[in-house]
Amino acid sequence: MRGALARRLPDAARRAISGAPDAAAQLAALPLPVIVLDAADRFRSVNPAAEVFLGISAAQAAAMRLNELVPPDNPIFELLHQVRTAEVTVCEHDLTLESPRLSRSGVTVQGAVLADVPGAVLLTFQDASAVRALDRQLAFRSAARSVSGMAAVLAHEVKNPLSGIRGAAQLLEATVGEDDRELAVLIREEADRIRALVERMEVFGERPVERAPVNIHRVLEHVRRLAQSGFAADIRFVEVYDPSLPAVWGNRDQLVQVVLNLVKNAAEAIGSMAEAPSGGGEIVLRTAFQHGVRLAVPGSEARQHLPLVVEVRDNGPGIAPDIESQLFDPFVTSRPSGSGLGLALVAKIVTEHGGLIAVDGRPGRCEFRVHLPMHPGEAAA
Repeated sequence: MRGALARRLPDAARRAISGAPDAAAQLAALPLPVIVLDAADRFRSVNPAAEVFLGISAAQAAAMRLNELVPPDNPIFELLHQVRTAEVTVCEHDLTLESPRLSRSGVTVQGAVLADVPGAVLLTFQDASAVRALDRQLAFRSAARSVSGMAAVLAHEVKNPLSGIRGAAQLLEATVGEDDRELAVLIREEADRIRALVERMEVFGERPVERAPVNIHRVLEHVRRLAQSGFAADIRFVEVYDPSLPAVWGNRDQLVQVVLNLVKNAAEAIGSMAEAPSGGGEIVLRTAFQHGVRLAVPGSEARQHLPLVVEVRDNGPGIAPDIESQLFDPFVTSRPSGSGLGLALVAKIVTEHGGLIAVDGRPGRCEFRVHLPMHPGEAAA
């Protein structure tokens, strides 16, 4: 079905450019981002899906060339050259569209000529990163369930006998000689350390989420103030908020924990660099409204819309490719002093909210993107 639609797109776009109102409406209704470039790579047409994908309005695009949005050495320009030279449809997979104004990876781009408009090229975009994120989300849910089970076993099987061991060590401290007292203290301290680890794991236990409408911008502001007064005092924060964003349907304290963990992770990544990033350390907090992301609700045939996007981006060293796919698994960390539980907890909380979390890491940059549901009252309004 999608392939047939793609084959019909050049004709629909040609009629839209020539002013056919029905074709223009069809092009606007397409969920696939579609743009038309003239022979000089100026934007001739941009459908609403492309506005969202590119992060610009149709009015802004009308005054721009493609090289103002994407660097001229991007492979998309080679694709345009091939389409115009051979007058054939060309498809490229797994492209990255990266610039100060745009950040998309894993993109499939298809280009086709418009025979009635010399030099014009129709481009369609398909973002495969969302599909990869959904695949990873299933893995994150499985990891969260495994950690929850581990927490239950630890709490039941370890904490009770551990209390007995600690109590016995305290009694020995009071009755043994000086040399043996040191060993008794060691036993007690190690028992306390194990108990603290078990209590940290207990936060992964299965608990129902108490939800209410949450202003996500207040959550972000709260976390930013905490960070700047403590662990991120020397890091610059950039806030790019959509003021019209509706309320998140979630738990405020848990969402604070999610954002705080992500910001702390970003600050630690910047601090781990041998040399400071050019221009200094920077963390960007961004919110946006994005249509089209839905997840199945477990136990039913319903699907939950996740239009609210929260992004935390830093200019640290990025993520090593060998751990990116396991980044949200428990005990996976790239830092010698890290426990590997912070991001696992983030994934668990986001999952319990019915949301989706994705990460895009590369040298000199790391971005976490959280998709969350909005308050049902907002959806009905």
